[in-house]
Amino acid sequence: MTSSPVLVLAIRGNSAIAVCRKMMGATFGSNADAGTIRGDFGVSNSFNLIHGSDSAEAAERELGLFFNDGEVLSYDRAVEGWIYDMSGGDPE
Repeated sequence: MTSSPVLVLAIRGNSAIAVCRKMMGATFGSNADAGTIRGDFGVSNSFNLIHGSDSAEAAERELGLFFNDGEVLSYDRAVEGWIYDMSGGDPE
């Protein structure tokens, strides 16, 4: 995160950390499955192509490096019912 310009994205959602880490693939590109970001685009075992927080606590700490209080917004999305099963009241 310190060697070149970065694009920082804050994502919130049901199992967001687990879903994003699965899309990223194994830490080293040479070990990552095809179809993941690291598996398709990463080849180095020394440099990490993409970073994702591994816990909610780490996410809070890491987001604080890039965003000030109030810059990460929370809002209700109209498409929520199309993404999650909300029949029980909570996203499933």
